[in-house]
Amino acid sequence: MDRELFRQLLTPTGQDLLAQAAAAYDERSAVDLASRLRRSYPGDLVAAALTQVALRRQARAKFGEEADRLFFTREGLEQATPAPVATYRASRIMAALRASDTDDGDTVESDTVESDTVEAGVDAAAEALQSGTDADVPHAARVVDLCCGVGGDLLALARSGLSVTGVDQDPLTVEIARANLAACDLTDRARVELGDATTFDRSGYAGAVADPARRSARGRAVNPADYSPPWWFVEELLRGTACVKTAPTLPHELIADHVEAEWISYRGEVKEVALWSGAFRRPVGVRRRATVLSDETSVTTLTDADDPGSAPVSDPLAYLYEPDNAVIRSRLVTGLAARIDGALLHPRIAYLTSTELRHTTLARAYRIQEVLPYDIKAVRRALRQREAGTVTVKTRGLDLDPEAFRKRLGARGPHHVTLVATRTQRRGVVLVVEPVSTSETAH
Repeated sequence: MDRELFRQLLTPTGQDLLAQAAAAYDERSAVDLASRLRRSYPGDLVAAALTQVALRRQARAKFGEEADRLFFTREGLEQATPAPVATYRASRIMAALRASDTDDGDTVESDTVESDTVEAGVDAAAEALQSGTDADVPHAARVVDLCCGVGGDLLALARSGLSVTGVDQDPLTVEIARANLAACDLTDRARVELGDATTFDRSGYAGAVADPARRSARGRAVNPADYSPPWWFVEELLRGTACVKTAPTLPHELIADHVEAEWISYRGEVKEVALWSGAFRRPVGVRRRATVLSDETSVTTLTDADDPGSAPVSDPLAYLYEPDNAVIRSRLVTGLAARIDGALLHPRIAYLTSTELRHTTLARAYRIQEVLPYDIKAVRRALRQREAGTVTVKTRGLDLDPEAFRKRLGARGPHHVTLVATRTQRRGVVLVVEPVSTSETAH
């Protein structure tokens, strides 16, 4: 789709076509629907409309119901930040800019940030924005979003009360980002410019946000050197006040001493590593942070300031904890052990155990029902006694294929059992566990 075709989608004719396509769209009968629509609309416009409808449905996982009024490209949707993650980051940026104007940089952080924190940045700066003129916006509230893509972060930044300029070098992407701002009535708070992120003049802004492209003609870019803009530009940005979104697999050795790296998990998956520098990095002493968004309203964080750097090691106790991958990737498992008053099962394996049930969204809790030796015959006997037929096998620290192990068990029965195959400091074990429900850990 080119810019001219996209502009046709924004016309009354294009909007009518989109409405008809959305009302009748079914992936299984998309070809028949396209044939019917082509009787009244140009073929290329029909194809563009059907693509948008399909992308909007995929985008609901990231943007919720708002996806139905936004516009996307396939690549733009793939790289777009889920709305709750973008909202969290935007609220942190606004709070940091507000705090930098009022204190010396030391802040007190709580373990859980409730939903009203998301709105905390909407203050006098937001009121100034309502005038509609950029000249009325304080410098401290101005942020540039480099590599803005289709505008997922732009929307969140603008809604937090910031004045945002998005920059992208692709003309079609710029048009789409502008249309998404208009669709959300945010054109008085944000604008989009066509330009090169590496040469854009950032002098009029309090800080920069960047989301370098991590895909190329060869596929997903694993090596940060293959990012676009390249890694040298990321390093340049981080010498000032910036937040840069990178892949969850970012090597620790690439993280400079003056930068905080935040592994952000949403719906059980680590979505990104956000790199924070300058005035955005608060408190200054934190270098590693694990953040888990447990739902749309709150987040839980753990930092290296909370981490004693070591933890006791114990045989299995009453409960097993499986840390969120954000905790594991940020190397804060011992910090989590301290928070739950727990111990490691093995010094180099990311499972924790404790005598008491502690509520945390930073890990999944299981009740340990039985500790078995790592022996197929012993496990089979235990499963027969429990009349187990459906078996879930989780493993860590052993050279074990969970699916092959499950098949070898030959379980046949009416009940479901969860097994965790791992190592203690002394031996291999198989734990029979029961997942602890959220309601049990709520108190």
